[in-house]
Amino acid sequence: MAEGFDEELARLKSHLGAWIEASDRELKPLLEWQFLGRSKYFRPVTLFACHTSLAEGNVADAQIRAAAAVEMVHNVSLIVDDILDRSRFRRGVLTLHCRFGLLPALMASGYITADAYELVDRNPFAVRRIAELFRRLAAAETLQWRLRRQPLGLEDWRILAGEDTGSMFEACACLGTGDETLRRFGHLLGMLYHGCDDVGDVKGAVALGGGGEEDLRDGILTLPVAIAIQDPETALHFRRPTPDGMAHLLNRMEESLPAAERYLDAIAAEAEEEAVRVARSPDVLVGLVRNTRRLSA
Repeated sequence: MAEGFDEELARLKSHLGAWIEASDRELKPLLEWQFLGRSKYFRPVTLFACHTSLAEGNVADAQIRAAAAVEMVHNVSLIVDDILDRSRFRRGVLTLHCRFGLLPALMASGYITADAYELVDRNPFAVRRIAELFRRLAAAETLQWRLRRQPLGLEDWRILAGEDTGSMFEACACLGTGDETLRRFGHLLGMLYHGCDDVGDVKGAVALGGGGEEDLRDGILTLPVAIAIQDPETALHFRRPTPDGMAHLLNRMEESLPAAERYLDAIAAEAEEEAVRVARSPDVLVGLVRNTRRLSA
């Protein structure tokens, strides 16, 4: 995923390291725990790729700062998700609230939010995109939670995925180019990532750091679920789970994987078409789509 952007990622890591080093000593251990050594930097790479596909010249400091801000927003969302999911581990490491306690984790998320805005405060466009992103993430998570256990369909999944992960990748695309040119590409790429994560969870993949068990327990509409519950009996088990019903649901989700993979192929094709349509140098974006599509393997 990060192929071709080693220098930019090194600059990003250096920037985040300097920020953590200068942070309040009460929060510094928490920030070190949350940020250092675990991210795969999918979102910053998307930002850099979008910049490269339209602009001439190297990635500037403005894009590095924007990428750092996006990585901060992403980590705020991870902290909240881990608390809500009651997750003890993420990628084999204790989650922040399990390592330091619930209140310190919540305060750290607020601290990160404040510094994300300060990082881009000289760039009004970036401030607006970060604000939009926070608003959309808040609304998407609330909507997803309100709709849990409701037997909805693929279009509903598409809306939820587009507002959750899609909004994050839209922000990356816009921040990378400094305008709206690649917004739709970012939206499609985010949906693709979200769907690959859903499928990877069912396959038992751990590379994305997800946890399909939590989604199933909480009745979250994932892509395999949206396909599986087209069957009325499976939809009933999803709505009113029992131990036997959960086993039935898991079996039907596994059976739905080929259809889910075909659906993701269609989203990937849309994203590639959009890249070719709008980008000056689309190859880097097409490569990004194809690398993302492999994540469900």
